[in-house]
Amino acid sequence: MQLDLAALERQVFDFLGYQWAPILANFLHIIIVILGLFGTIQYRPRYIVVYAIWTAVWVTWNIFIICFYLEVGGLSKVTLLYL
Repeated sequence: MQLDLAALERQVFDFLGYQWAPILANFLHIIIVILGLFGTIQYRPRYIVVYAIWTAVWVTWNIFIICFYLEVGGLSKVTLLYL
């Protein structure tokens, strides 16, 4: 049973490839947005602060990804490794 579960996990992560990190990040973002809305409705200052900080981090990350995709400045998808 344990081996079957490990094989299933392996298949899922192989299927997703390197897309599992953005999927988990989007899930985390949805959770924090829900907490932010709850904090706003219930006026919970900690939730609002966490939501404000997370929103700033999320926007910064998305700007980085856009700049990386467009290869702005020194950002490049192609790396030259000299060993």
